[in-house]
Amino acid sequence: MSSVDIQSESVRVAPRVDTREAPHEERQSCPECGGQLAIDDEHAETTCTECGLVVEEARIDRGPEWRSFDDGTGANRSRVGAPTTNLLHDKGLSSHIGWENRDSYGRTLTTRQRKRMYRLRTWDERFRTRDHKDRNLKQALGEIRRMGSALGLSDEARETASVIYRRALEADLLPGRTIEGVATAAVYAGARQMNTPRSIDEVAAVSRVDEIEFKRAYRYVVRELGLAVQPANPQHYVGRLTSKLDVDAETEQLARDILAAADGTGTFNGKSPIGLAAAAIYAAARLTDRELTQTAVGGAADVSEVTIRNRYQELLEVYGSD
Repeated sequence: MSSVDIQSESVRVAPRVDTREAPHEERQSCPECGGQLAIDDEHAETTCTECGLVVEEARIDRGPEWRSFDDGTGANRSRVGAPTTNLLHDKGLSSHIGWENRDSYGRTLTTRQRKRMYRLRTWDERFRTRDHKDRNLKQALGEIRRMGSALGLSDEARETASVIYRRALEADLLPGRTIEGVATAAVYAGARQMNTPRSIDEVAAVSRVDEIEFKRAYRYVVRELGLAVQPANPQHYVGRLTSKLDVDAETEQLARDILAAADGTGTFNGKSPIGLAAAAIYAAARLTDRELTQTAVGGAADVSEVTIRNRYQELLEVYGSD
């Protein structure tokens, strides 16, 4: 039997052959008999429907690898699962039983079924937090997510804070300190590393620990982990404060120019970055004849009017001499 006959026989017994024509840029007819070509997805071959010649083999299937059997999966044909995240103690890799007491058809579960699902959820939660480290992480990362949301931090800053806390846990820095205190320190450090800093007062306001404990934990974590945390730049506070004060773009840009002129002159040394940003905004408003009071600026930045009054005069002196 010839090779053509053997190939023809193999095609005839194939369970499924797609009779779609090959793409336009490929061969359109059989080189032997001129017959129509068909694509066999199961065997990854392109064959002739007339003589059975295999024109192409080891064909790459560029179509989707999923199959949809109902409307529920058809609406979301994702090829991958959810991405891993450091904001969950198991990085999102474990299973989770939802709290919707309904079956796959949307029908409400019976009382007996609800009790059974409750027991399954309880055991599922226990398996997800099998040791004290997992329970510690779960509580701390929940605090980081809560504080990050209250402070309006980006996902990147929250992820950075969670990584810092994981490093502190691995380095055994938790003994003698509360979970909430170290979590607050991680949030403050993560926000500064991602150039979206928050003031100590802002972070302390959303924390479950007092400011003294938070500061001690922050200094300890930074020192022991060797975190590269640069001093906060007042420029990073300008956008958030101008948004609160509803300041126009011209005044905001002038405030940034004032801070840029003072950078490197020693004016920033030993002074609160958010206080300098607030003073620059007030100074810019004075130069552009905008109606903006020290009380309003101080309230937005949570600093005193005396601080703004002293700082804005220093900034104007540097800006005027530039």
